[in-house]
Amino acid sequence: MGVTPTIRVQAQDFDPAAEARLLTREDAGIGAVVTFTGLCRDEGGALSALELEHYPGMAEAEMMRIARLAIERFDLRGLTAIHRYGKIATGDNIVLVIAASSHRQAAFDGANFVMDYLKTAAPFWKKEHGTDGNVGGWVSAKDADESAKEKWR
Repeated sequence: MGVTPTIRVQAQDFDPAAEARLLTREDAGIGAVVTFTGLCRDEGGALSALELEHYPGMAEAEMMRIARLAIERFDLRGLTAIHRYGKIATGDNIVLVIAASSHRQAAFDGANFVMDYLKTAAPFWKKEHGTDGNVGGWVSAKDADESAKEKWR
């Protein structure tokens, strides 16, 4: 059974519950679904929004590569990854990863793997917009994100 992941990069919001229903609607062999939704946090009240940019075409290709690796490595029965771009207000959705498998551990590991690689390998950049009106520079990747990815090697 070949599994084709759903990959999207979009400006508009998404509905995590609706996406999970789409992923699982035709596969009675799915026994576990892990859903991760990343939100724009306010950084203690200092942040009003994040501005997310991506490299069109390349972002989708890298997300597909990561998704296929996860499907193969964890024997996933389905995978959805959606990443937004544009100016995203605090509290709003940024990223969604849904991993479906026959058993829970594979779903947990698959979702975690995809997020660790999205944070470090996919061509997305973010800029912080402060509640004081100041716009910061592009945010650098965190060492913790690279360390998280290393556990999968």
